[in-house]
Amino acid sequence: MDALKHEETYTIDDIYALPDGERAELIDGKIYYMAPPSWTHQRISSRLHQVIANYIDSKNGTCQVLAAPFAVFLNEDDINYVEPDISVICDESKLDEKVCHGAPDWIIEIVLQSSKSRDYMTKLFKYRTADVREYWIVDPENRMVMVYEFEKDIVEQYNFGEEVPVGIYDGFSIKVE
Repeated sequence: MDALKHEETYTIDDIYALPDGERAELIDGKIYYMAPPSWTHQRISSRLHQVIANYIDSKNGTCQVLAAPFAVFLNEDDINYVEPDISVICDESKLDEKVCHGAPDWIIEIVLQSSKSRDYMTKLFKYRTADVREYWIVDPENRMVMVYEFEKDIVEQYNFGEEVPVGIYDGFSIKVE
């Protein structure tokens, strides 16, 4: 009789014990190592961060826009730790110097080939169940943006070059190129 294979459950302590420079995320106790981002990935991330920060500043908003690497503890447990490419957090009580405790209002992930299934499936489910309000998947290879507005049960797809409306802000849209 074959014994059931037991997978080890990792915790946030295991993430913090990784060697310097090694990045990983932890979802339901499973470690996902992260590849270094490409130039295209960084260019898109920087531009989105800049556009969002400028919009928030222009409205005298209080939401914070943070770029990776910045830790997000989605749940009140020690088996979930993610570093979204961009997090917009409107409840400043969730923030301390090191981490966001709880779901950001808006998360943007920029897909790398190595993270595609995690961004489109694993994180999609995790962010939805953690009460993230809006989740964007920016896919440079396919030149598209998938927008999930979880509060309204809306899923939309946009091509690069189109204006993408931001669900958490009325009247704000971003052209991803």
